Amino acid sequence: MTVLFSRQVDKSGNVTRNESEGASNASGLNEHRVHQSFVAKLHGEPCFWALIGEEHLALNNLSLTGFALPAPPMFIPGEQFYFILQREGMSDTVRGRAVVNDISDDDNPSAGCRIIQFEDSSEKLLHDWLVMHVIRCSAVRISEKNANDIVSGRSLV
Repeated sequence: MTVLFSRQVDKSGNVTRNESEGASNASGLNEHRVHQSFVAKLHGEPCFWALIGEEHLALNNLSLTGFALPAPPMFIPGEQFYFILQREGMSDTVRGRAVVNDISDDDNPSAGCRIIQFEDSSEKLLHDWLVMHVIRCSAVRISEKNANDIVSGRSLV
């Protein structure tokens, strides 16, 4: 059994927590990961960031279809937003739209976001970033083909 939690904000600004069983949360958004998600750090330091409005946030993790980051106060499950992803030492950016899937209910809330639309060649660029990230983070020597298989394959969780 899977129990999922979502955070809702009512008209008064009060935060409530909804609990549901199954593969989707109370707002009906799918929480199942399709692709493997990778920790967005290299040698213990953040290496991927999201620019959302005026907020510049280090990502917690990143996959081909989504990312997690510290939840900005204005995030509400089901809400869509425009994002720009940045990678340490690179001038190119990944741009698109995402939807807030879920917000954790703890002292430092994290938002899980699903990418719903890429701009231009951003989808291919994100794939290339993740392949290089897997190669750079691997504890053993790994080929680009193996890294590509890991990035493109199904989630192990």
